[in-house]
Amino acid sequence: MRKSLRWALSLSVLIGTVAPTGVATAADTDTGSTAVVDSQSTDIKDRILAIPGMSLIEEKPYAGYRFFVLNYKQPIDHRRPWAGTFDQRISVLHKDTSRPTVFRTSGYSLSTTPSRAEPTRIIDGNQVSMEYRFFTPSRPQPADWSKLDIWQAASDQHRIFTALKKIYGQKWLSTGASKGGMTATYFERFYPRDMDGVVAYVAPNDVVNNEDSAYDRFFETVGTKECRDRLNNLQREALVRRAPLEAKYQAWAESEGATFNTVGTLDKAFEAVVLDFVWGFWQYYGEDVCDQIPVAKTATDDEVYNTIDAYSGWAAYTDQGLEPYTPYYYQAATELGSPTITQPHLKGLSRYGYQPARNFVPREIPMKFKQHAMRDVDTWVRKNANKMLFVYGGNDPWGSEKFHLGKGARDSYVYVAPGANHGANVAGLVEAERNNATARILAWAGVPAPAVQAAQPLARFDARLDRQVDEDATKEHGLRP
Repeated sequence: MRKSLRWALSLSVLIGTVAPTGVATAADTDTGSTAVVDSQSTDIKDRILAIPGMSLIEEKPYAGYRFFVLNYKQPIDHRRPWAGTFDQRISVLHKDTSRPTVFRTSGYSLSTTPSRAEPTRIIDGNQVSMEYRFFTPSRPQPADWSKLDIWQAASDQHRIFTALKKIYGQKWLSTGASKGGMTATYFERFYPRDMDGVVAYVAPNDVVNNEDSAYDRFFETVGTKECRDRLNNLQREALVRRAPLEAKYQAWAESEGATFNTVGTLDKAFEAVVLDFVWGFWQYYGEDVCDQIPVAKTATDDEVYNTIDAYSGWAAYTDQGLEPYTPYYYQAATELGSPTITQPHLKGLSRYGYQPARNFVPREIPMKFKQHAMRDVDTWVRKNANKMLFVYGGNDPWGSEKFHLGKGARDSYVYVAPGANHGANVAGLVEAERNNATARILAWAGVPAPAVQAAQPLARFDARLDRQVDEDATKEHGLRP
């Protein structure tokens, strides 16, 4: 009798306490909280919410899918999981548990609008998206910034994957663009057994932070000389007309209540925006709109001012513009690195040059650069990449420093979409590379061989769901990947 009672008590601890109504509570061993779920339910929302530490923020309808925005309780420090937690936002675009799943990261905030990454459409699968730690509202309080690093973020992702793999049991691929592509790569480096494939778009690889000559070479050759000259001349003109343009900037800042405490002065912010102009043009636009740039010598002050705003954004280096991106600039100044370019056409006019990422983080936040972090990832990718695809844009400045594959790489590829900017994708590759990339993504996802051989996306294009959406709508303003 005692043996039976002990067995029953053990079972109740394992599966949760069952109430007379058929509702079970699942204990969260990390946080001590409980999730309540109908033990007989097969509804996907109930199954997700049965995961310890998971809670629902909202569900949004979308034809053919269920879309959930959720909070998942994470340790602030994965090395000391008992020392506090925070709520991290994730979303789940659910199609069917029998389909493969894509784990999408932006490296920034989370969009709460349903959308599909390109690999999700290719494999016609589910999609899980994660907000990067320390981006509001997924920020521990109080914020210990030393716990913001690529290993901690990869461990967030590993823990989410481990929890959801019990529901989505088919193959998983990770993906992301720009800082999201970096995030997918770092996840693979630290947890190489989790994913069945990686598709990293336009992911910068700044191995040696103080050696950025590749960017200078890019800006010397990108596009046509006519276009390069047109851009450089307008950028130079903005600094020649510093006084009248700063007066406009000052008036705008006062009207908007914008301040410059972090960067230090309006003059520093003004120059930082101007120096981003040419980079911003190639990052998000291209040769086809170069004729829309005003001719420097005949442009009015308003035309120069408004053009710089359109491609760089005067708000970017205000306190209000910087605050949402403090986690990015912190990482750039501690691990990721950030580019510096010489811009010789601005000689004698630029007072500060390309300012370091440290200038864009409040001084009360301590930081120290870790020289080894990117070298470690780069070495690992060269020697160990397995089922990894890197896609870059031929006219994207961030692609100047790419990931490269060494002799140890297996079933992995680096492709460049000709003429593409920071929005480069598989669809924009030349035909042979596009077909191979599509086939490999399908194969890694475990779809049947005939679909792999056809090398075509399994889901039809949806103009709303498949539109290119930055996880952060203002990311294009300011020099950020």
